[in-house]
Amino acid sequence: MPLILLGVGSDLPMSEMSPSLPHKTIGVGVIWNDQKQILIDRRRAEGLMGGLWEFPGGKIEAGETIEDCIKREIKEELAIDIEVGDCLITIEHDYSHFSVRLIVHHCRHLAGVPQTVECEEIRWVTLDEIDGFSFPEANSQIIAALRQISGCPFIPTKW
Repeated sequence: MPLILLGVGSDLPMSEMSPSLPHKTIGVGVIWNDQKQILIDRRRAEGLMGGLWEFPGGKIEAGETIEDCIKREIKEELAIDIEVGDCLITIEHDYSHFSVRLIVHHCRHLAGVPQTVECEEIRWVTLDEIDGFSFPEANSQIIAALRQISGCPFIPTKW
């Protein structure tokens, strides 16, 4: 005879639903100077993904546009002024403990000498030099997108 269980579903053992990953929307700037170099910074060793290099940016605040987010974060983290140009790429990526949406824009350095306000080190690099630096996994798509346009003169339409 087959086993028949009577009762309600809540009486039966069930595995718990895994909670969804915390999600962050991040504005990211690929900051170009007049020498066609890109600004990258190295994350502090003691933080999440410490010691890795990144394209600067940060979390969007309520009511803020992505362009305003990128300008604010760059000013706070590097103490420089930028102009935000066209969107390069939007990336959805899941890490083990959170997921991110990176909204990446070309930016132009306008004024100021980059400072290590919230990072360990800053470098201006060419696209040819970028493979010498270790980045978080999601950044590989940014680098790939930059390589797709590398044969073209960099003339953002907003500038």
